[in-house]
Amino acid sequence: MNDSRILILMSDTGGGHRASAQALQAAFAARYPGRFQVEIVDLWTDYTPWPINRMPRLYGPIVARGLWFWKLLWAVFENERAFSAALRLVYLISRNELRKVLQAHRPHLVISVHPFMQHIVLRLLEQEGAAVPFMTVVTDLASFHHGWFHAHAVRCFVASEPAAATARRHSLDAGQVRLLGLPVRAPFAGALPEKETARARLGLADTAFTVLLLGGGEGMGPVAATAHAVARRLAETGTAAQLVVICGRNKRLRQSLQRSDWPIPVQVCGFVDNIQEWMVASDCVITKAGPGTIAEALICGLPILLSGFIPGQEEGNVAYVVDNGAGAYCDSPDGIAAIINDWAGGGQLAQMSAHACELGRPRAAYDIVDEIVELLDGDSPVAGDS
Repeated sequence: MNDSRILILMSDTGGGHRASAQALQAAFAARYPGRFQVEIVDLWTDYTPWPINRMPRLYGPIVARGLWFWKLLWAVFENERAFSAALRLVYLISRNELRKVLQAHRPHLVISVHPFMQHIVLRLLEQEGAAVPFMTVVTDLASFHHGWFHAHAVRCFVASEPAAATARRHSLDAGQVRLLGLPVRAPFAGALPEKETARARLGLADTAFTVLLLGGGEGMGPVAATAHAVARRLAETGTAAQLVVICGRNKRLRQSLQRSDWPIPVQVCGFVDNIQEWMVASDCVITKAGPGTIAEALICGLPILLSGFIPGQEEGNVAYVVDNGAGAYCDSPDGIAAIINDWAGGGQLAQMSAHACELGRPRAAYDIVDEIVELLDGDSPVAGDS
């Protein structure tokens, strides 16, 4: 199958879905240059009418300032009847617009990296009589909305054994479910620099205990309070340490932290495109429980201190990290500081790093793409499997 058109469907409800879509797109280009035309589409924003097309924009403000409301929404749509009814309504309202995605892209294969795509798009393909194979790449590690799983998907690629078990409970058979890992950004799949090299390149002290504090793409959460608590605690105990704070696109947070007086060396950055270097250069990371960041940290063998989670979709990630011995959880800045101080003076980091490396799957995007191409090239009727 040459010059095949592949459509990856996602929605910008958090950065992880787009990051995974881009990782798959890059993997197709790297492994099969010139053979596939891979396009990424935000189905909700680009192919549904108002007001449905405005909903992805509400996700960020809701999880930043109204977690109680997000928790309520999650609970409502965890009910399969309510979820199915809502999707039927969306489909009826959006059917004419949704048809345009097939007309505009004429895909030979559709891949979903978002839990709200499966039921609507498979229904669209069926009603349009389009014999297009449909596959799902689950971008969650341990908490799964049932929307991810549809028995008519040719393949469902998952990132963990809990995901595989959940898929099987939703009537997907063993042949449909493939545990290959979570697709992450291309630099994590290649040769990562040595710690000493990365520190020298980033202007960090070579031997100091190095803590990386992430606020996500939007710099959300008590990043400032956590940074000050960690720096103060490490200084009080006399630990030779340094702190890196990545503020993402939160310009106000970055400027505030850059103006602060610090008792230990601190680097404050905005949005960075070389997060793999910062991770490799660090001894541990403090972050909320986003699956993409966790997957990247595991690849780097980086002990993870989880500082919070989005209710519903990220709750299970806490247990996934802690139960597998790759880190800890605490949502209090002073408690986080105490744990970091304990890690700096103890010997548990090496063990946590080893556990993290065991869970990391740096070549997940390549492995998924290779299997997809093998299916497309094989003798089995891929479209008929659905």
